Amino acid sequence: DGTPLTPQLNACSSHFYSEMTQADEESQKMFIDRYLEKGIKLDYWWMDAGWYPCDGQWPKTCTWKVDSTRFPNGLRPVSDHAHSKGVDIIVWFEPERIGDENSWLSLAHPEWLLDGKLLNLGIPEVQKWAIDHFSSLITEQGIDLYRQDYNIDPLDHWRNNDSFDRQGITENLYIQGYLTYWDGLIARHPGMLIDACASGGRRIDLETMRRAVPLLRSDYLIEPVGQQGHTYGLSLWLPFHGTALGHNWGGPNLDSSYDFRSAMTPAPNFTYDVRPEAKGDTDWRSVVKLYEQWRDISPAMLGDYYQLLPYSVADDSWLAWQFDLPEQGSGIVQAFRRSKCDESAKTFYLRGLNPAAHYEVINLDVQGAIKYKGKELMENGLEVKIPDIPGASVITYKISE
Repeated sequence: DGTPLTPQLNACSSHFYSEMTQADEESQKMFIDRYLEKGIKLDYWWMDAGWYPCDGQWPKTCTWKVDSTRFPNGLRPVSDHAHSKGVDIIVWFEPERIGDENSWLSLAHPEWLLDGKLLNLGIPEVQKWAIDHFSSLITEQGIDLYRQDYNIDPLDHWRNNDSFDRQGITENLYIQGYLTYWDGLIARHPGMLIDACASGGRRIDLETMRRAVPLLRSDYLIEPVGQQGHTYGLSLWLPFHGTALGHNWGGPNLDSSYDFRSAMTPAPNFTYDVRPEAKGDTDWRSVVKLYEQWRDISPAMLGDYYQLLPYSVADDSWLAWQFDLPEQGSGIVQAFRRSKCDESAKTFYLRGLNPAAHYEVINLDVQGAIKYKGKELMENGLEVKIPDIPGASVITYKISE
């Protein structure tokens, strides 16, 4: 609605219930409650693939109704429970890919499909059906944020349905229809946010980003150096994006400041194991402290962005950047010392400051504040020390009285 987004904290249980294929009403309510009990206020509870009938295989899409065996009352009880706690709901959809030849769409409307694999949104009748059907699901199930995936390579299906002298027509009409579909959803649900997933951030084009943001910018998750690299590059183009943060597949929960800060984004998705039977190897005091730091600094992540070092994923290097809010006279610096880096300190020349103003600078890992003039920070630089290998530092600054 023309208003900038604000940072949001999402969480899901996908890594413990094979996405949603083994989840049920009680497990979803339990996860929401356990996060809140630990002092972590969720903005959105995220229910991903597999909430529909799929025989335990989430790619078997296109019978778009809630699995009545695991959710006899639909998703609405989960939504109502979350809403009663002040938490909104994200639900995953993938309307375009036909993942089951015996799905309702395959059997009822084969003429709507391209090669039996792709719902042809270039057909006006299909656009109307999709808007009507999925809008009804959004309303009936109490869904607040619509997440759309796209695990398919569509080009051959488009080309196969055009003659030699008409190549590109099916694709052109399809893309118009896809955007018309989203516009139809937004018109019926004003203010509803859309997450453009697309098999991990593969649909980040201008028209899609006019309507949506990538809450999971890539399916390459958790590993800290990769997450640093994603934020470093993507922030030049998109101010709002997210990634997973918390559970290391096959390993422990991640509670170190290096791991956590490497994945700090405007929209992290917590994937911690909060089940009562979970191994007690998570330092929840550290997690909550880092979460509270994220709450404090995340608004700055939507500010002006400056790269403070050249890009590198080398283990013997540093990486750093700055987010600045000029209207508020504040901002942050995020810096990372990698696992084989011998340098314990770096000097960074900050950007965008008021040379005449005095700034209060705070290292979140060090008690006390130091005051500098803006001119000093830009011309002489700010020295950042990171004693840990690997290690991460977050520096905040604001104009002081």
